[in-house]
Amino acid sequence: MNAPRPRPHLPRRALLRGAGLLALAGGLGGCGFKLRSAQIFAFESLRIDGSEATPVALDLRRALEVSGVSVFVSATPISPEGDAGQVVLTVLADQRERAVVGQTAVGQVRELQLRTRFRFRLRTASGRQLLDDTELLLERDISFTETAVLAKDAEEALLFRDMQTDIVQQVMRRLAVVKL
Repeated sequence: MNAPRPRPHLPRRALLRGAGLLALAGGLGGCGFKLRSAQIFAFESLRIDGSEATPVALDLRRALEVSGVSVFVSATPISPEGDAGQVVLTVLADQRERAVVGQTAVGQVRELQLRTRFRFRLRTASGRQLLDDTELLLERDISFTETAVLAKDAEEALLFRDMQTDIVQQVMRRLAVVKL
């Protein structure tokens, strides 16, 4: 007959590690740290004017709608109640740029710099300025080789998409701190 096996004891090191993690979690809560949550806006509706069909403007529109903000564009007719949006976001520029920053000795492209530039302003429907002209500029460097053109094109598209998402998040954070 087999004798009952003794229960394994937790090593002292594991207990100390668990206590340390618990203390760290308590310390982070005490310093004001919290995970990012959905933004709360001081407005319920927003009208996008200007370059509203650009990639960043379209992503921004989707992000605002997911956050519960009613978004109107200039093509949306103003209702008889006059609901044209509590605030107006004017997209002044949404540009993607690609510049050569490095070449080989024989003049072949070795390195590129990708830039995404987004300029906007925010005002109330009555015309009071809430955010002056704001420009967000993101840059990414990318190496280039002629032997992998298709892969580099895919990498470039991915980097532009990443910058676009980053700009949308930055605009959302700026809109969340606006007080009417």
